[in-house]
Amino acid sequence: MSTAVAERPQTDVVVHGLENLGQFVTFTVNGQMFGVPVLRVQDILQTHKIASIPLAPAEVRGSINLRGRIVTVIDVRARLGLEPADENATNQMGVTVEMGMDLYTLLADSIGDVVSLSNDNYEKTPGTLDPKWRDFASGVYRLDGSLIVVLDIDRLLDIGNDLI
Repeated sequence: MSTAVAERPQTDVVVHGLENLGQFVTFTVNGQMFGVPVLRVQDILQTHKIASIPLAPAEVRGSINLRGRIVTVIDVRARLGLEPADENATNQMGVTVEMGMDLYTLLADSIGDVVSLSNDNYEKTPGTLDPKWRDFASGVYRLDGSLIVVLDIDRLLDIGNDLI
């Protein structure tokens, strides 16, 4: 007597051509487009109520409560050495990323799209990039008339014991 065995679906299928793509969540700060790897992003949100943290460094805007978790809000403008955003700006958006067991929300002027970019367009961080930005970039993608600076989240958030 034979027993029919149901075949299990194959789960490690690689679609040829997709392995040469990087996927990034894009956002804009001071007119420059940045990207962070999509796998590091936990949430995208509009920041309304940011609680200030007394005596925190300029890079730390404060903290928010995100579904019961305390999330440190990082001012990307301050971290990159840019002028602060207009204090009356209420439309700032946040990209929440994970580092270790902690969550951080990166403040951005606007959120772009999730983009898949060919690694053929990837370049190491150019020497002409602002030195402050160069420290936090893992590379760039040159597109038609624009440049996406890929942020190295670990380096961006590694301010030592001065940050938190």
